[in-house]
Amino acid sequence: MRARLLTGTAAGAMALGLVATLAALPATAATGSTAKLSVLHGVPDLTVDVYVNGERTLDDFTPGTLAGPLELPAGTYTVAITASDAADASAPAIGPVDLTLAGGMDYTAVAHLGASGDPTATLFTNDTSATAAGEGRLTVRHVAAAPGVDVLAGGAAVVSNLTNPNEQTLDLPAGTVSASVVATGTTEPALLGPADVAVTEGALTVVYAWGSAEAGNLALATQTVSGLHSDPSAVQAGQVGLAADQRSTVLPVALTMLVAAGLTGLAVAGRQVARRATAGR
Repeated sequence: MRARLLTGTAAGAMALGLVATLAALPATAATGSTAKLSVLHGVPDLTVDVYVNGERTLDDFTPGTLAGPLELPAGTYTVAITASDAADASAPAIGPVDLTLAGGMDYTAVAHLGASGDPTATLFTNDTSATAAGEGRLTVRHVAAAPGVDVLAGGAAVVSNLTNPNEQTLDLPAGTVSASVVATGTTEPALLGPADVAVTEGALTVVYAWGSAEAGNLALATQTVSGLHSDPSAVQAGQVGLAADQRSTVLPVALTMLVAAGLTGLAVAGRQVARRATAGR
């Protein structure tokens, strides 16, 4: 079963409400330029409210939800995450934390569990630099209460010992690959997958492993930032894999992709040799 695309009235209303509220908030040390910010809720079984600079910007924000992207003035924003029934941000479950956003950059703030299982928050910078023709960018982020993981493709580890809250980014030929996520140094059982994920030309695909291995609710969320081969400002969308959908998508990094890239290079080289031989005759 495929991960579900974040569409619909509720998600749209949430994002619009967040945009409207944040746009009205002053940023500290604003530069006059803008940044993009998305927010991912990756704490299982906890519906929350999100406060920015003391104002509630997201109400009843549910696990697995991705809001944004938001166009914000560059500067520093103080974010606190509270229980959904909190009267204010005086007793946050996470934070308060200061998020400093630079103009022209693209970020995702993630509320998630740390490696020990305690709620925390991490601000990631999305790499929106240009990709080569025919390639897409893949970023894998570990934001789950789980040990280090390996990503397997073709039975071999193509990402090794990725730990919370770290990431790894690769530029790969566009295509689809199947992979599995396992505990570091093992090949089975799979914590997530096996399943397919698309690497799209000129787009950044970010895959988050979130939830808790001990609680058995590990899941995946996917974010897409397009326009990397032309417009660095991009358009973003989100996908969410719930705990029951653990085979729906996977932390992707593809050995198969790398093999395909090598075959493509050999084919190009072969054509060049043939042209030189013809010219010599």
